[in-house]
Amino acid sequence: MKREEYIHLDGIGLATLIEKKEVTKQEVLDASFEQLEKVNPILNAVTYTRKEKAYEEIKEIKGGAFQGVPTALKDISQTVKGEPSTSGARLMKEAIAPQTAHFTQRFLNTGVISIGNSTTPEFALKNITESKLHGPTRNPWNKNHSPGGSSGGAAALVASGVVPIAGASDGGGSIRIPATFSGLFGLKPTRGRTPVGPGVGRNWQGASIDFVLTKSVRDSARMLDQLQVVQQQAAFQTPLFEGNYEKTAETPFHKPLKIGFTTESPVGTPVSDEAKDAVLKVMKWLEEQGHEVVETTNGIDETSLMNNYFLMNSGEMATVITQMEAMTGRKMTEKDVEVETWLLNLAGQNVSAAAFSSSLAAWDVAAEQMAIFHETYDFYVTPAASFGAPTIGELTYSDKEANKLIEQMNTLTPSEQQELIYEVFLPSITYTPYTPLANLTGQPAMSVPVHMTKDHLPIGVQFIAPKGSDERLLQIAHQLEQSDLWIGMKGNPYFN
Repeated sequence: MKREEYIHLDGIGLATLIEKKEVTKQEVLDASFEQLEKVNPILNAVTYTRKEKAYEEIKEIKGGAFQGVPTALKDISQTVKGEPSTSGARLMKEAIAPQTAHFTQRFLNTGVISIGNSTTPEFALKNITESKLHGPTRNPWNKNHSPGGSSGGAAALVASGVVPIAGASDGGGSIRIPATFSGLFGLKPTRGRTPVGPGVGRNWQGASIDFVLTKSVRDSARMLDQLQVVQQQAAFQTPLFEGNYEKTAETPFHKPLKIGFTTESPVGTPVSDEAKDAVLKVMKWLEEQGHEVVETTNGIDETSLMNNYFLMNSGEMATVITQMEAMTGRKMTEKDVEVETWLLNLAGQNVSAAAFSSSLAAWDVAAEQMAIFHETYDFYVTPAASFGAPTIGELTYSDKEANKLIEQMNTLTPSEQQELIYEVFLPSITYTPYTPLANLTGQPAMSVPVHMTKDHLPIGVQFIAPKGSDERLLQIAHQLEQSDLWIGMKGNPYFN
């Protein structure tokens, strides 16, 4: 198989060729590593390559929905026992995973073969992928821009043709953000549908889920058929979808839909005309398909909700630092981690149990409000991002800025510390204010690649559906994929 042919195929396309014996698994893997060797010196999308292990493992793969299809695992939650797992953190640069994650095992059981680990920002905290441990990961559409985060390495690998499917996770938009910035399809399933486990069933208190990034809708649909599960150890569970996602995705809706949309930022930050145009042209297309579209809002105070999200992050990172101190037998300092990690840790040390409990209760109120919203509207549609991808370094604090922020944090009261956390992340929020909502409510959401900016950068549109209605997202995504709106890899320099 020629590399030029390989990069244009999706996972199902490759698996079909392998099943028909038109290509061998080794030929497919050869093409993947050939493309990796070509693009990775520029994109910096992997932290660990397992070439020898991959070639050994393909000899053992017999069948599976994606037999012999190359993939990559996200270097944080998608662990393989005995292999590196750095979480993008200097503190963990030598870390070896003690166990294979439940999600990883189910993923590998589909027949995919891991070529290695994809880059992520430190502890998956940011919407860009620029860790001090591994350096910045670059966007295949324009190397001066970020592919997003925290699944930035995964997005760069798919959008450069190294793999058609890559493991990803989404705790505040970390599947949908790299999808919108990289021209990919990014689905965040309903909370509890694809648990990581064991022992990590409450990832970010339920905000974070694991799934994949893909070029095609059908790959995500088939993968969801394979990965949905009710895991007894998991903190959050959702009933299994009794149908078949792949087949359902190709099924027309039985009746016209009523769709609510907005182009306004939920936290009052600026929104580019490009992002608004992306939504409006999708709304026009939906109307042409016979659906009713209504400009509306969800009625949620998302600025307050975002603050509650960061309060959770503060508590989570204080816990991580405490765990690292127990593991290393020494006190951590601001020199051990990046500034965002340290500031969240400092704030988290002063979060009371009452405040933490109250913040999670706000998530549940938002979930109730969205459930009521969906009694009227089948989907809630927004931009997936307010702008095209940020430039490399734009959202990364300098050492001087970091030191000043740490000094300031140490002088503040607990409530003032939370206010500073919001200000620290505000430049990032300005790019992606829309995605955290579905993480906090537990709803399925997706970014679809339907617009190209004047700077030739992709920008997506987000659809949010009621809990458990993942199949509806796949249905509308499939229809959009057949339309002229779908960008895919058209114009991507790696696919010319």
